Amino acid sequence: MRSASVLQPVADPGARTRTTAVLGLGAFLPETVVSNRPIAERLGIDEEWIVKRTGIRSRRHATPDLRLSDLAIEAAEGAVEDAGIDPAELDAVLVATTSADEITPSAAPYVATALGAGHAAAMDIGAACTAWVTALSVGAAQIESGRAETVLVVGADVLSRYVDYDDKRTAALFGDGAGAVVLGSQGEGSVGPFVFGSDATLSEAIIARRDDGVLHMDGHTTFNAAIAALTDSTRESCALAGTEIDAVDLFVFHQANGRITRAVAERLGVGEDRVADYVADMGNTSAASIPLALAAARTEGRLHAGDTVLVAAVGAGFTWGATVIQWGGPS
Repeated sequence: MRSASVLQPVADPGARTRTTAVLGLGAFLPETVVSNRPIAERLGIDEEWIVKRTGIRSRRHATPDLRLSDLAIEAAEGAVEDAGIDPAELDAVLVATTSADEITPSAAPYVATALGAGHAAAMDIGAACTAWVTALSVGAAQIESGRAETVLVVGADVLSRYVDYDDKRTAALFGDGAGAVVLGSQGEGSVGPFVFGSDATLSEAIIARRDDGVLHMDGHTTFNAAIAALTDSTRESCALAGTEIDAVDLFVFHQANGRITRAVAERLGVGEDRVADYVADMGNTSAASIPLALAAARTEGRLHAGDTVLVAAVGAGFTWGATVIQWGGPS
C-alpha cells in the first residue's frame, strides 16, 4: 500500500488565515427496514451468520420510487435548516456518491435546484466509500482559498440497487441513506488537514463492472486492507493536526463492517465509548455512512460543540482518507 498524501492549507504570511467550520448537519434514512431474515432465507444461512461476520442486523432500503437525489435533498434540507442559513447563500453543492440516478447528469444539480441554490457550483464527487471525506476536503479548500463562503457537502448512496442478493459476500452489507453538512468560513471549529491515499493494485477487491452492474467483493482482502488504511490514516491525521489519539472525543470511521471498526479501535487502543458504531441498524451506506454516523451520535448526545472528532474512510479504488474536525456545529 502506497504512502498517503497530505492536503493542508499553505501558509501565506500576507494573508489572513481562513478556517472552515461545520455549521449544520442533516441526515435521511428511507422508511423501509430490511432485517437479516429475508436475506438469510434466500441464501440458505442463519441470520446470526450475518451478524457474526458483519455486525449488521438490519438496514434501510429505498423503494423504487425514491431517487438518489431525493435522499440527498432530504439530508441537504436538514443540514441547511440546522445551519440556519438561506440556501441562496450556498456557493457550492457537492454530492459524494457512487449511485447517481443517471450516468449524466450528476445528482448535485438536482439537489441545488431543489434547495433554490441554482447559482451555486454543483458537482458530484466519486471516490466510493471515501467520497464524503474527499468532498469535505474539496469544500474546505474552496472556503480556505477564499473562493467560497458557504458549501454544502452531501453523502448519499443507494447501493442496495447494485447488490447480487445471491452472493453471500455482499448480499447483507449495503443500506441506503444520505447525510450532509454545511461548511462555512464564519463559525466555531475547524476542519483539516487531510490525509489521502490510493492503491489501484487492490482495485479488484471491490468492483462493479458495467457488464453486470453489481458489486463484487473479495472480503478477506478488503478486510485486511481496510483495517490497515483506517489505522494508519487515523494516526497520520492526528499527527498532522497536532492531536493525540487520547485527545480525540469521538472516532467516526466509515461504517463498513462492525468487525473492521472494532479491529481498528483495538489497534489504536481506543475504547468503544469513543467510537461511533451504527452499522448494526444501517448497514454500509457507503458515502453516506460518516455523516449519518455523526447525526446518530449527536442524537444520542455523544457529539457536542467543542469536541475533537476524527473521521476516516476507506473504499473501492482502493482509496482512503481522514481528517480531524473541531466540531463547531449545533449540539
